[in-house]
Amino acid sequence: MANKTTIMENRILYVRLPCNPIFPIGVVYLSDHVHKQFPEIEQKIFDLGTVPPLDYAQALDKCIDEFKPTLLVYSWRDIQIYAPVGGRGGNPLQYTFEFFYSRNPLLKIKGAMGLLKIASGYYGELWRNMNLLKRGIKRAQRYNPQARVIVGGGAVSVFYEQLAKNLPQGTIVSVGEGETLLTKFLSGQDFRDERCYVVGEAQPRERLIHEQPTPLEKTACNYDYIETIWSEFNYYLQDTDFYIGVQTKRGCPHNCCYCVYTVVEGKQVRINPADEVVAEIRQLYDRGVRNFWFTDAQFIPARKFMDDAVELLQKIVDSGMTDINWAAYIRADNLTPELCDLMVQTGMNYFEIGITSGSQELVRKMRMGYNLRTVLQNCRDLKASGFNDLVSVNYSFNVIDERPETIRQTIAYHRELERIFGADKVEPAIFFIGLQPHTHLEEFAFKENILKPGYDPMNVTPWTVQKMLWNPEPLGSFFGEVCLLAWQRNPNDFGREVMNILEERLGCAQLEEALTAPIEVKTKQLAGVV
Repeated sequence: MANKTTIMENRILYVRLPCNPIFPIGVVYLSDHVHKQFPEIEQKIFDLGTVPPLDYAQALDKCIDEFKPTLLVYSWRDIQIYAPVGGRGGNPLQYTFEFFYSRNPLLKIKGAMGLLKIASGYYGELWRNMNLLKRGIKRAQRYNPQARVIVGGGAVSVFYEQLAKNLPQGTIVSVGEGETLLTKFLSGQDFRDERCYVVGEAQPRERLIHEQPTPLEKTACNYDYIETIWSEFNYYLQDTDFYIGVQTKRGCPHNCCYCVYTVVEGKQVRINPADEVVAEIRQLYDRGVRNFWFTDAQFIPARKFMDDAVELLQKIVDSGMTDINWAAYIRADNLTPELCDLMVQTGMNYFEIGITSGSQELVRKMRMGYNLRTVLQNCRDLKASGFNDLVSVNYSFNVIDERPETIRQTIAYHRELERIFGADKVEPAIFFIGLQPHTHLEEFAFKENILKPGYDPMNVTPWTVQKMLWNPEPLGSFFGEVCLLAWQRNPNDFGREVMNILEERLGCAQLEEALTAPIEVKTKQLAGVV
């Protein structure tokens, strides 16, 4: 009876902290799950992403005064500032390269000023979000002295160790997905065996983020209910070009050396039933949504899940929703002609491939686990199925063991993708890997004395940024010069210009060189390190 009383008294306010206008699927799914488990609990979603910046504090106060929550659940999505394109008040990558690599004193000063502006914005956002969190719990405790706060989301999952010193005592810090944590908390059970810790009570467990999440089979989100607790819901439905997130699975089984998804979501891939995914899409479709983004780490993470993708796409076809479009991150090594046909038939009009390098040798050293030759063949099958839309190909230059010959191989690979889809349809996105905590690349950086254990990954001083942006010498200055020239020549098509300049300077390998990577002892040792 005591547990039931506790549940009845709970009033949960989900506060989505300010970030780019991306559909807040995390808090939507979390509140949907709680409603299905505890339908008597009152809930409200408050999305600061829809509030003007000058009104954040006042709007939060007003919401808390009206709702009087007993539990505040904060969703914090963004912290890290590294990005290949526009960010906080400018282009972080461009400013960084201007400051570190330009020989023009005026351009170097411009880069320094840009970085200063970005750094001040970055620290300002940290301070602002911390204040919003503290302000919210303090105000909620006016009405309910025992009110608690849980904070989670992508940013918290990556930087949970660093954030502890600034969060209020008693804050529950959630790493990864939070459904089972919240279920236990609301049921009055001990929740500390979930991926979480309580600030001031204990330090986070060693390698907390590497613990596997509790399996959960998800059902279709009830958007009729979500609409009743989220007054800003229609904000995301007004723009017909906006993509609404739908999740078809969680988890990623791979070991890519730089990626933090596989630890945040866990290696166990958990498939959402196809009927439930289609039912969720149908609810949004009936509200006028036609563009969907499958928010999985990878839409087809491995060959063993291809049948699940076929089942889902076939059920979308059978649903009669013939005028939709969708997009996703896709491992293109896991396609078949049947899947390609279904992708085109169901309206896939954009996808991203994170191949990182067009050199099979480097792909192996980064532990990415795919075959570039297979990717090309599957892209040909996709084109033959009638795909004529945009492909974004992510390249991260100057990764482990990058050399002029591997750059030439990447150029050859990219040119082949252009021959398959058309040069105007293949958009190279040039990244330099922002080193993330908890990854194999971080371990490699420790081993090579590039970083020292105990460093602060949230520190944006120039000497830290240069290391964490991952553009080491001897090729760092070369890539800096190439990128600066690309911004000068064609800032509106930066990626393609980088590829053109690299080909001008280094040439282009034969495609077969890119696709062939003899296994050597050195390769095995390095792969074991990273």
